[in-house]
Amino acid sequence: MENFIGLISFLVLMIAGYLFGSYAERKHYKSILQREEQYRNVVLMALRLPRVSHVEHTQLVSGSVVISVDYFKRFLASLRMLVGGRLNSYESLLDRARREAILRMQKQASDMNASSVYNIKFETSSISKGQKDRVGSIEVLAYGTAIVGK
Repeated sequence: MENFIGLISFLVLMIAGYLFGSYAERKHYKSILQREEQYRNVVLMALRLPRVSHVEHTQLVSGSVVISVDYFKRFLASLRMLVGGRLNSYESLLDRARREAILRMQKQASDMNASSVYNIKFETSSISKGQKDRVGSIEVLAYGTAIVGK
């Protein structure tokens, strides 16, 4: 009976984790889409800064975010690692983190009235690497050179 209660508790927690995690991810994607529309006037380019005469000044801008995957997705990913293949839960984690970091960088550029950001780079790091009892978290840093025109 004790094992049955433990199994039921595990299943309830997994279902709750799935429902809450899915809701939080959908809400985050909705927020990302709204802000991408809001900051679409700040042009982003991976190219080096061009030599132009209409530049008032340039400044480093950055956006950083730390995002964690929920336990349900981590559990599914660990099952998927047994047989191989794409880890969709981690792909969506990285996608959200990169897009959020870019949006934070765009906001900083927009706040200083920059028209564009050049030479965009990303840095990604794992926060809880090697700690088996913790959910995987990643930090993504996006940075570039913002151009403020005359």
